[in-house]
Amino acid sequence: MGVSIPVLVIVFALHLIAFVLAVGAERRRSTAKVVPDKYDERTYCVYGTDASTVYGLAAFGLLLISQTLVNGVTKCLCFGRGMMGGSSTTCAIFFFVFSWVSFLGAEACLLAGSARNAYHTKYRGVFLADHLSCATLRKGVFAAGAALTLLSMIGSIFYYWIHSKADTGGWQKHQNGLGMATSNYTESIEGKG
Repeated sequence: MGVSIPVLVIVFALHLIAFVLAVGAERRRSTAKVVPDKYDERTYCVYGTDASTVYGLAAFGLLLISQTLVNGVTKCLCFGRGMMGGSSTTCAIFFFVFSWVSFLGAEACLLAGSARNAYHTKYRGVFLADHLSCATLRKGVFAAGAALTLLSMIGSIFYYWIHSKADTGGWQKHQNGLGMATSNYTESIEGKG
């Protein structure tokens, strides 16, 4: 299998868009403030926009599509024919593990951040309580997802590139297919018999 430039471009673009969405999710995290109820002496939480939930889930989906594409093309390192031995195979295995670890970390941050950002507490305080608990997402969860998305991109691209080289031993097959050579095996058996 040779390196396919369209596959590299698609993987790069999907990871880059997921990174931008994760950064956007970090910047648009919902905020909360305690406001008094105009009808009684209670207070309640008012939350801002939920845009970061959508951004985080979109980044989650794009990252999942990209990882599926890379592992589908390379047959997930486990299926398909074996690779040529040597340092290329070792590097391919390293980047395979690296891309999966960073992918799973990014997905966990994006999914957990989206779920937590979408959760709005319904607590109400009595008699103008100043310390009402309005749960919001901590700063940095989506940023960690964005950083791990970049690491996943680097790992996936290097894994695909090195796997393609190790799979073919660095050589490309001929366009016409494999050439066939004649053998004198049958002649040697007939001569002995």
